[in-house]
Amino acid sequence: MIVAPTPENVAAAGAALRRGELIGMPTETVYGLAARLWSPEAIRATFAAKGRPADNPLIVHVAHLEQLDEVVAKWTDDVRRLAERFWPGPLTMVLPKRPEVPLEATGGLDTVAVRVPAHPVALRLIDAAGSPLTAPSANLFMGLSPTRAEHVVVPGLAMVLDGGPCAVGIESTIVDLSGTIPRLLRPGGTPRAQIEAALGRSLEGKEAVRRAPGDYPRHYAPRTPVRLAPSLDPSEAGLTLDPPTSERQIRLPRVPTAYGISMYAALHRLDALDVDEIVVQAPPQDEDWEAVWDRLQRATTEAP
Repeated sequence: MIVAPTPENVAAAGAALRRGELIGMPTETVYGLAARLWSPEAIRATFAAKGRPADNPLIVHVAHLEQLDEVVAKWTDDVRRLAERFWPGPLTMVLPKRPEVPLEATGGLDTVAVRVPAHPVALRLIDAAGSPLTAPSANLFMGLSPTRAEHVVVPGLAMVLDGGPCAVGIESTIVDLSGTIPRLLRPGGTPRAQIEAALGRSLEGKEAVRRAPGDYPRHYAPRTPVRLAPSLDPSEAGLTLDPPTSERQIRLPRVPTAYGISMYAALHRLDALDVDEIVVQAPPQDEDWEAVWDRLQRATTEAP
């Protein structure tokens, strides 16, 4: 049930969350599948609805920096520096968790992934629920992320709050600050270069432990097989940076942030065409395109 985010509907969604139900929640990145953090049963229902492995940590969404104290055991200067610079916004930090945080939300780990979303409806919903919310993308596991309310196809939700098209359109960047070395776990809506500039040092690569979502070789993928190519033939359906040569081709911008905003919505449209293959013209391979390349490479990986 897709509903407008009126005060009455947000209040009803908050009440549903307090009863242990699940809500489709808009954020600036993608639509999330929201559950109260303090309800392990609702968190388990989240994994069941998505078909998601239980060892895959969830991102906890808080409404403001002060609420972080409910979730995180300790802060560092780096955490405060990034929070003040990038929150609300598409940056997730992995930090040591408080003992009260359910292990169901963290994949059994002693760390928690947390962020403040930059969407007024999401912030109002957190307040209405009276709790931080876990909110993985509101898709089936490994499926294409939803950036519009109508893209949400997860069964069993009390409602989906329609916050309009997502302004960023690609998942948050995830940085692990739980140890002494800051590590980039997933590129996303906040560019690596901006984070490194704020920290004053480089981000290292991830470790073997899966401390954040989106760490599978195949992820964020449409049902239709995807292939990268230098360009598209007129007979091929897909995403192009050049002028389209057929009605089954969608031209996306040559600016990485604008490309990211439109990418998932365009892939949803192509996936609905029931074609044999989606061909994507390869974008430039420089650091500004890191997050887009990450998503396209995962989408082109064959299912296990």
